[in-house]
Amino acid sequence: MTLVGAGPGDPELLTIKAFKAIQAATVLLVDDLVSESIVALADPAARVVWVGKRGGCKSTPQSFIEKLMITAAQEGERVVRLKGGDPFLFGRGGEEVEHLQAAGVRVTVLNGITSGLAAVTSLNTPLTHRDFAHGVVFVTGHAKPGDRGTDWRALAQTARQAKLTLVIYMGVTGAAHIQAELLHGLAAGTPVAIIQNASLPEQRHATCVLADLAETIQREGLGSPAVIVVGDVVQGLLAANADVPLHLSGTRGS
Repeated sequence: MTLVGAGPGDPELLTIKAFKAIQAATVLLVDDLVSESIVALADPAARVVWVGKRGGCKSTPQSFIEKLMITAAQEGERVVRLKGGDPFLFGRGGEEVEHLQAAGVRVTVLNGITSGLAAVTSLNTPLTHRDFAHGVVFVTGHAKPGDRGTDWRALAQTARQAKLTLVIYMGVTGAAHIQAELLHGLAAGTPVAIIQNASLPEQRHATCVLADLAETIQREGLGSPAVIVVGDVVQGLLAANADVPLHLSGTRGS
């Protein structure tokens, strides 16, 4: 049983180990955000089961996915759980490993390039920089039901004091709330980039300042899947894109 990180969508960003695991699989349980071009790498005889999980949409119950994995593995299938990005970064990979191991299923995890990294790299922008950012925080903007979620005010103060870049996943829907809370600790003019469909031909991005985050997302029609990058590392990109709010991007370096 292998949990495979499919990366942000571009099949050329797969690791060699991930590519080999996909080709060797007899059963693939595929997340909604995995691109069809990656699934097409599988053996034509393999059984592909789409187990979509996307915020705001009808999702396959996690318990059902775990049951499918365990059953297929116990039946002797070469099972690949194909997950967008990285299995251990907001991919619930930790939960799945726990359930598999509890059922006596041996599991291997293969990392994938997370969209928060691929998105800014495609724009030739770093997440850390000796002059602007001493570290980076990957954080989700979507808390599970009953969870208070991220303390954005505290995070903003820490980011300002420690010079950290914030990479926010699943934050588009709650952008207005996130913006308002971050403004309690970060300057209104803090540079921001919003990148949708990172690494795919339909990638789009916009830049703005923190005070304009929610308005920019709405005006430009940006939606999920997208990452929001907040911090001074974005200032070069913001300056270059001044007066050009929305951009179309293809693969890295375009």
